[in-house]
Amino acid sequence: MKLKRFMLRYFPPGVNLEYERRNGDVDQKTIDLLNLTPDTDVEVLLDHILAEEPLVTPKHKPTLRALIFRLIEKLEDKGDQRYELSKCLSAHILPLTNCAFNKSGSKFITGSYDRTCRIWDTHTGEELRSLEGHRNVVYAIAFNVPFGDKVATGSFDKTARIWDVKTGRCLWELVGHEAEIVCLAFSPKGTHLCTGSMDNSAKVWDV
Repeated sequence: MKLKRFMLRYFPPGVNLEYERRNGDVDQKTIDLLNLTPDTDVEVLLDHILAEEPLVTPKHKPTLRALIFRLIEKLEDKGDQRYELSKCLSAHILPLTNCAFNKSGSKFITGSYDRTCRIWDTHTGEELRSLEGHRNVVYAIAFNVPFGDKVATGSFDKTARIWDVKTGRCLWELVGHEAEIVCLAFSPKGTHLCTGSMDNSAKVWDV
């Protein structure tokens, strides 16, 4: 595996690692720094990360050190937080209904009255996939956190669908509700999907 780049995650504190597998696929993993404080000994922390994470080598130490200090500066600046717009995307041709990130924050999804769900690259703002097939508003959407390789969509057409993030292909259409689906969620291990509907029922699907 080869490390391609670091990506800073301000909240919760952490550093995302984008790396290339031997087969050429690009994936991500996260170094969580949940206990980071302004009093943290950065050099000790760096040594611990190098010992635990094989993707990070001594040559990466200066870059990682700078990122950790940026996180500490952000923690110290809580009393005077300032926010700025990162991107504004012309996402759909009709109003949006929902949005959600994957665990690492590298991708996010949007649902819309235009009957589609779209997958976006957070860093570049590029549209990666348009998930098309619903016959009415796409109202509820979710990644299968923590894996992030599937997306679920719930629609006013009374169905839910599960999609492959990499290909954009619809894997399953879940039929059974008698009214609009307005909420959904994956189980922590991604093995089940729960959907809620205006028909006053919730259904749990083995996926």
